[in-house]
Amino acid sequence: MKVFIVDDEALARDRLRRIIEDAGEHEVVGEAADGVSALRLIQDVRPDLVLLDIRMPGMDGLEVAGHLAKLDTPPAVVFCTAYDQYAIRAFDVQAVGYLLKPVRREALSGALAKAVRANQAQLSAIGAEMEPATVEAGGRSHLSVKSHRGIQLIPVSDIRYFMADQKYVRVCHAEGETLVDEPLKELEAEFVEDFVRVHRNALIRQELVEALDRDRDGQHYVRLRGVDERIAVSRRSVPALKKQLLKN
Repeated sequence: MKVFIVDDEALARDRLRRIIEDAGEHEVVGEAADGVSALRLIQDVRPDLVLLDIRMPGMDGLEVAGHLAKLDTPPAVVFCTAYDQYAIRAFDVQAVGYLLKPVRREALSGALAKAVRANQAQLSAIGAEMEPATVEAGGRSHLSVKSHRGIQLIPVSDIRYFMADQKYVRVCHAEGETLVDEPLKELEAEFVEDFVRVHRNALIRQELVEALDRDRDGQHYVRLRGVDERIAVSRRSVPALKKQLLKN
């Protein structure tokens, strides 16, 4: 079985690698110190199992598991963490395994022996369980979109606005535009600290508000810093945007 290790602590990664290599039954095909690097490398090496830390700077392990769910053949996941408060959540979503640090040789060997490739439903359940936790913490650090090249990650910090577009939502970000199939209402709830709804079909990043214009018919439009497109504003949203202009 091919194993990939994700942990922001080098000593923890070295310990897991050493235990696996000493046993001689499985192959460590890669490792990463953060969630973004892990997702990129996992798509290249296609491991059967990921040993995944939960508490990491930036993208945590629960978010990584949620993004992995979008792969055609997602790997199995065994969570490794020093914090036992995540155990109930891990078992609720039928994670393949859950190990507390420092990981004991016997415990890791047992988890590897029982591990099988997770099916899409299992990792989708992890993704669903991840959502309330990330909303509570201010939202995901990245959005993920499945394409012919694999999983595309969009840093939330790079997003300028969300625009509903028929069945999808158009995401305007630093690298261009991408369509996602997540409801605008759920995006609004998750990223309420940074984005505000200005129209039934639009969420904008508040700190980018540059100007508020009105045409001859009385329709208001907001201009965002670094964005060419003017975004229509509903009448009820105008007072809040005027206050935001004063802050900016």
